Amino acid sequence: MSQASRASVMSSATDIRSIKRVSIVDRNLNKTRGLEVGIGAFAFLFSEMLQYAQKRVHGIQDLERKLNDFGYRVGTRLLELTVWREKNNKRETRVLGILYFIHTTVWKTLFGKQADSLEKSTEHEDEYMISDNDPLISKYISVPKELSQLNCNAFLAGIVEAILDGAQFPSRVTAHSLPQDGFPLRTTILIQLDKEILQREEQLK
Repeated sequence: MSQASRASVMSSATDIRSIKRVSIVDRNLNKTRGLEVGIGAFAFLFSEMLQYAQKRVHGIQDLERKLNDFGYRVGTRLLELTVWREKNNKRETRVLGILYFIHTTVWKTLFGKQADSLEKSTEHEDEYMISDNDPLISKYISVPKELSQLNCNAFLAGIVEAILDGAQFPSRVTAHSLPQDGFPLRTTILIQLDKEILQREEQLK
C-alpha cells in the first residue's frame, strides 16, 4: 500500500471517529434516563468531595454547610433535568404537591426508589420531614471519631433546598440522624417553610 493510500485510510478512520463522537452537551437527555452510576464510582467521587471540603473548613458545622452548598448546586440542575424528562409543564403550587414530587420522583431519580416516609410535624405548622431508612450517601462513608457528629446527608439537604427554592417554595432544609432498630443510618430531612409559603397556602384553600 502506498503512503498516499495509507494516509487516505487513516484520514477516513479519523473522520468516522470524529463523526461518531458526540459532545456531552449534544447528547439526548432521555437516552441516559434510567442508566445507573456504579455505587463504587459514586462512593469514590463523594469521598473525594468530602475530603476536598474537609481541608477547607474549620469544624463540623462548616463542613456540613460546605456539603449543603455542593448539594444545592446539584439540586438546581436536577430540578430542571427532572421536570424536562417528566414532560410535566404544570408547576406545583401547593406544598404537598412539591413535597410529594421530591419524596417520589426526585428520590427515584437519585436513588432508584422513593423515600421511606413523608410526614408533617405535629408541633410546628411550617415543618415537614422526609425520611430515608438507608440513605445511599452515607452508606459507604467511614467517619472518624473526631467527626462522629457529622451528617454527610447535609449534601442531600442541599439538593432538596435547591429544588424547593427553584419551585418557589423557599425553605430551610437540614439533615438529622435518627437511627432506629434495624436502620442505624436512618436520616430525616427536615424542611422548614418560609412564612410567606404558609400564607400563600391559606389563600389557595
